[in-house]
Amino acid sequence: MFRRVHPRCLRPVTLLASLSLVAGCGVLSSEGSDGGDAITVGTTSAPSTLDPAAAYDGSWELYRNIFQTLLSFPSGATEPQPDAAERCRFTDDSSMVYTCTLRAGLKFSDGHELDARAVKYSFDRMRRIDVKGGPAGLLGALRTVQTKGDRTVVFRLRKPDATFPFVLATPAMSIVDPREYPADKIREGDEINGSGPYSLKSYQPGDRAELTKNSHYEGAADRKNDAVTIRYFRDSDAMVEALRDKDLDVTFRGLAARDVVAQQGPDKASDIRLVEGAGTEIRYLVFNPKDPWARKPAVRKAFAQVIDRGALAHKIYKDTVEPLYSMVPRGVTGHGTGFFDAYGNPSVTKARRILTAAGITERVPLNLWYTTDRYGSATAPEFAEIKRQLEASGLFKVTIKGKPWKEFDAAYKRGEYPVFGRGWFPDFPDADNFIAPFVGARNVHNIPYLSPEVTDELLPRSRREADRSNVVDQFERAQRILVDDVRLLPLWQGKQYVMASEEISGAERALDPSAIMMMWELGRKTSW
Repeated sequence: MFRRVHPRCLRPVTLLASLSLVAGCGVLSSEGSDGGDAITVGTTSAPSTLDPAAAYDGSWELYRNIFQTLLSFPSGATEPQPDAAERCRFTDDSSMVYTCTLRAGLKFSDGHELDARAVKYSFDRMRRIDVKGGPAGLLGALRTVQTKGDRTVVFRLRKPDATFPFVLATPAMSIVDPREYPADKIREGDEINGSGPYSLKSYQPGDRAELTKNSHYEGAADRKNDAVTIRYFRDSDAMVEALRDKDLDVTFRGLAARDVVAQQGPDKASDIRLVEGAGTEIRYLVFNPKDPWARKPAVRKAFAQVIDRGALAHKIYKDTVEPLYSMVPRGVTGHGTGFFDAYGNPSVTKARRILTAAGITERVPLNLWYTTDRYGSATAPEFAEIKRQLEASGLFKVTIKGKPWKEFDAAYKRGEYPVFGRGWFPDFPDADNFIAPFVGARNVHNIPYLSPEVTDELLPRSRREADRSNVVDQFERAQRILVDDVRLLPLWQGKQYVMASEEISGAERALDPSAIMMMWELGRKTSW
């Protein structure tokens, strides 16, 4: 067993702490970067769709670089800043009317004009199509979108929502060309028409996306390169090998713990640099109440009593992650330790008592599902360790199964999986975004989670508060409810790692608060 201390005693981190170099010689710098050469980036997070109206997943990483949003998070920003917009602000006293004025002369990459009507079209279209488990759920507070002339857009909300500017900064709110995207269905094919820093030159699903500078771009990004090729890998080993073989310049999603640890040690590759930063990525399990076993509170609570997060962090992830006892991670206002407070250290004895009190004396059969290619190659060993822990208790009989992301994503949204693993990279850095997407009649899992106190009282009350440091009480109460229900079980919180060739500058600035890579920050050094 692993020695544990109460998580309140852990050293706190700051959500938006600046990225720092933990391996390699020298400091990554943009000095001497001429921006001429193409940059090749590797990731294990391939898009599930090229249409922003359909995606609430890692597809956003591509969108951020090709589409524009009214607001965004430039490097180092802690609050949304204008991007396609010249300015945005609440124009009433109750945080229910939000007005944006567009930059002058905006165009899509095909030369079509981007005006206020295109912005309204994009929002209306997303809500009309309303993909199950899709991004339209982020706009629950939105009542109408209106235009005033060619450059002004007015958002009228149903109720006060201080987080609305953060929502506008997510890639889900990408502005699309009305001439190219049908109003009532998802666009098919492998083409994108956006107004962001890059244009999509070519796309091979599951293999690569080739990006070139968008000559019509007008926005906040200062591009340090002329082109980027994103290569998609199913296996982190192959991705890191490609970096070492100089077939890649940068890797940023899906790095295996052993590769991070190796690059931190004395035998690290001298021509590769490791950039580490505080992160808010979380991993958690979802219990489907339609399943005859997962629907039982005693089963979920016994599961929570047995799980050993410390073993997962240490054995599988080599302490590159840390145990998480709340759906809101450390570093975000509103973080708590509810699951530790309720369950303490893992205990088979306590778990058996929970089941026995509910009249359950046989071993509980459960099927656990995970995605094989979204979160890196450590996911399979992680679920094998969860199975080992549960079966070692003598209380569970566990079957684990994996599917590629596209199949996995579609199946869990159809409600097919009793228990499944998900990762969450926040849409924006606020506790609201670690609770609201998972609850309500409609949520990102497409499995209803009705909790009226959370959805009808606590979240609306917190959204009336512009000063987010004043919402701790609401989120503490919401998290106590999540702990009591155990419909969601947090496992661990990760850090952010980027591995880059020593020839590359800008890696320390390239991740936004949602850990999405801003490819334009990457450049190739020309002098040392």
